[in-house]
Amino acid sequence: MKKLESGIVEDYVNTHITGFHEKRLQILANLTLNRLIDKNPYLFRAKNILIASELISNTLAAFLSSSEEKIFGDFLEDLAVFIAGLTVGGHKSSAQGIDLEFLRGSKHYLVSIKSGENWGNSSQHKKMVDDFQVSAKRIRQSSQHLEPQPTLGICYGRRRTSFHKLGYLCVVGQNFWSLISDNKELYTEIIEPLGFRAKEHNDNFEKERAKITNLLTIQFIERFCNSQGEINWVELVKSNSGNYDLDKYQL
Repeated sequence: MKKLESGIVEDYVNTHITGFHEKRLQILANLTLNRLIDKNPYLFRAKNILIASELISNTLAAFLSSSEEKIFGDFLEDLAVFIAGLTVGGHKSSAQGIDLEFLRGSKHYLVSIKSGENWGNSSQHKKMVDDFQVSAKRIRQSSQHLEPQPTLGICYGRRRTSFHKLGYLCVVGQNFWSLISDNKELYTEIIEPLGFRAKEHNDNFEKERAKITNLLTIQFIERFCNSQGEINWVELVKSNSGNYDLDKYQL
């Protein structure tokens, strides 16, 4: 395993973290009221939200949270592949469901990378196991000297390393970053460069967020508030979920 050169990971993060911020801004730029009100209107009614701007702000926060988790997860996956490429000759896999492949000792690691421990439903977990099995079979057929090692690599979390009963290795947090770099401290070393120009990026993001919040609030009031300024929940639910067509079927 090759040792990481000093500063190379920091340079990569400094260069590529701007892409994360640019994608956040793009999400705002593409957002429409129709997309936003796809969120659960029953929940907001149950919480007795009566102010249009509050409803828009809360819905936007939930929408952005899920979107940011996805795009930052993609950033961490790319960072892990970059590091593995420098240290163990790893490469982004073309196999279904496999994000990273590399050789270490007599093992051929087949890695599915996830951002955090709470990912996916039972169907997605099963799909991952199926993908592991297909890729492991490919390795066994192509080499008699390498043992395939299906691995779930999770970028942050405290779960201890373990072998799952379905045959894959699970490495989390510090252990994951150490596996691909042989550096026990890498998981802390990457945190500082993530803040590169963070205030500048986030100040700009908050300005754009304020503008879209105000714009969507105006649109929401025009469509879903009555002349007294009250939210018309019936019209909101109709717009969100109105799709009756059962009369076309013999039920």
